[in-house]
Amino acid sequence: MNGESMTSLQRVLTTLGHQEADRVPFFLLLTMHGAREMGLSIEQYFSRAEHVVEGQLKLRAKYRDDCIYSFFYAPIEVEAWGGEVIYFEDGPPNSGRPFIHDPKQISDLWVPDIHDTACLAKVLRATEMLKAEIRDEAPIIGVVMSPFSLPVMQMGFPAYIRLMYENRPLFEKLMQVNEAFCVAWANAQLEAGATAICYFDPVASTTVTSRDMYLKTGYKVAQSTISRINGPTATHMASGCCLPIVDDIAQTGTAVVGTSVMEDLATMKSACRGKLTILGNMNAIEMRNWTPEQAESAVKDAISKAGPGGGFILSDNHGEIPWQVPDEVLLNISQAVHEWGRYPLKI
Repeated sequence: MNGESMTSLQRVLTTLGHQEADRVPFFLLLTMHGAREMGLSIEQYFSRAEHVVEGQLKLRAKYRDDCIYSFFYAPIEVEAWGGEVIYFEDGPPNSGRPFIHDPKQISDLWVPDIHDTACLAKVLRATEMLKAEIRDEAPIIGVVMSPFSLPVMQMGFPAYIRLMYENRPLFEKLMQVNEAFCVAWANAQLEAGATAICYFDPVASTTVTSRDMYLKTGYKVAQSTISRINGPTATHMASGCCLPIVDDIAQTGTAVVGTSVMEDLATMKSACRGKLTILGNMNAIEMRNWTPEQAESAVKDAISKAGPGGGFILSDNHGEIPWQVPDEVLLNISQAVHEWGRYPLKI
């Protein structure tokens, strides 16, 4: 493959060390597309670990990217508490009505048993099977919602924001329970074979929370949680901006930060140099309509801005490729990375 000499895992580890590998690594963070490969509905696809395993292996063989994504869907974490999951024909499963109707319920929350909760055990089973197939050829990326961002699904955005500002004791209690769950869930995935954990934390982004409030809340939560996760983590803001808090994020112990399409990659690379590897930041909404020329241009632009010196993994800016992005666009992205991402860079 274009003279590539490293495995995907070696390539990623090299760039995490802020060195140039044989090629810029790239992650196509595909979840639902596995259903399309197998001719299943999205709900059918996520109903069995075996489906996700087969789908992920098919997707990696097709697009030649550098990771396996063991992520199912975000509301699987509230499903573990008995929350509702709503399925769609052409989009990711979403959380239904929040299961915390009154903040007083927080005092009685308990942490679900990871291995005895069917929906979580299904992810662990898929992770084990993927590890048996992939071994050390490519990283397997597990996912957790940060304790600071999970309450959006647990109790709804308005109620959570009120709690954060108006009832600090119950906020702290919710963080305590969520931290215990997040750590247990992350470590169970690592034990099952995940190489690293993506720590999704959109509420921590400066798009949602001011830096001052983040330092009082989400920053402390991240420090406490990430320090107890027994493997490397990547912090992702799911399209939110984070440039103003890059130095703070680096102090949480994470190794990678996902950057928004609204942030200039060259500026982000300068801010993160030697401290954090950048993951991003192709616009996956616009991606659905890209021509081959636009796909190539987007790849070349990102690599030219953030590729030199390593410390960069090309990906989308949200952490999940929309269902509506066609196969042809993804193939064009892959082809462009394999052509223009080889070190020494020619762009």
